[in-house]
Amino acid sequence: AALTLELELVSNGLTFPTGLAFGADGSIYVSESGLPFGGAPPGGRILRLAGEERKVVADELRAPVNGVASDDDALYVSEGGHPARISQLDGDGRRETVLEGLPGPGNYHTNMVVVGPDRRLYFSQGAMTNTGIVGLDAYELGWLRRLPHAHDVPGYDVVLAGENVETEDPTHGGRTRTGAFVPFGTETRDGQRVRARVPATSAVMRCDLDGSGLELVAWGLRNAYGLGFLGDGRLLATDQGADDRGSRPIGSAPDLLFEVRPGAWYGWPDFVGGEPVTDPKYRPERGPAPRFLLRNHDELPPPEQPLARFEPHTAAVKFDASPEGWLAVALFGDEAPMTAPPAGPHGRTVVRVDVGDWTIRPLEVEGLSRPIDVRFDAEGVLWVLDFGRFEMTSSGAVAEPQSGALYRARVAS
Repeated sequence: AALTLELELVSNGLTFPTGLAFGADGSIYVSESGLPFGGAPPGGRILRLAGEERKVVADELRAPVNGVASDDDALYVSEGGHPARISQLDGDGRRETVLEGLPGPGNYHTNMVVVGPDRRLYFSQGAMTNTGIVGLDAYELGWLRRLPHAHDVPGYDVVLAGENVETEDPTHGGRTRTGAFVPFGTETRDGQRVRARVPATSAVMRCDLDGSGLELVAWGLRNAYGLGFLGDGRLLATDQGADDRGSRPIGSAPDLLFEVRPGAWYGWPDFVGGEPVTDPKYRPERGPAPRFLLRNHDELPPPEQPLARFEPHTAAVKFDASPEGWLAVALFGDEAPMTAPPAGPHGRTVVRVDVGDWTIRPLEVEGLSRPIDVRFDAEGVLWVLDFGRFEMTSSGAVAEPQSGALYRARVAS
């Protein structure tokens, strides 16, 4: 029988919210991204919700704020703006910087933080590019619209295959050639070695609660927007698949659910869920078939296999485990025509993933625009945070401030 998600509105009028957390005292905290779409005021915020009351705990945060996490009396906030940072807040909004100068600006950002069973902070850092090469698609991204922007930094030493792409040069005129893991307009050569650095992009990293001891956990997750631990200590991540855009487009790449293991490689920029991007199934509509960027696959760990695959362009974002053990996963939905040729709406719902066999079961739900976070509270009740009305068009983003909402939900058969 189909499962239905029944929603009860708790709070509306939120402006492009991204994260939901419950304090030790049951307080509800919501992060607003601070993206100035639709004329919204710039600067991220953290709100505390209590009944009809809404208190601003912190504002003027570096947009996009990609999440808020609660740990005892502390809140950890991911500020994706430039330079990106992770901050700690107390309940009165006093802020301390935990990590500063994280990678950016780029296509993706510093993502949500989780506190691990080892009492360390874990977070993901998205890629600066779609698939490794800085391209003109930066102009199409509503939060970027500039060149040059930061290039990717590998978490493991890589040897380049000398793949360069020729494009127009909007900064200097004429045409230019750009390779992987280098600034726009920089060529690379076959056999060129690029050393690993921390902080890396396309990575999961961890540090102590005060920001010391920053180290790499694993590399090759393109944009692990959702991150979380299961009760048995396993760390999971949702990884958003590559887009059919830019200097190295990839077609029909699924979103993936991975177990994150220290020292593993998750395949980006040359594999999708353990499959090479050269597989014909990943041939794009907006450019030539992709070729490998890296020459030293044999020096890297074998690319990891996913636990589950979501449909392409559904944009799997955040998730949480129910008291019964299954996962609720929010699917933000496609951003065509920016990320791929239009092919009807995808995602924009919540799905159930059964941890025993990693099967994905749809949940029938009405009333959601762009679900972005899901959390179970101390009583096991599911809450759903909706980003609000947001669509991409050929001329940019069309979005409605104050259209986000928070719901209590009940799964019924």
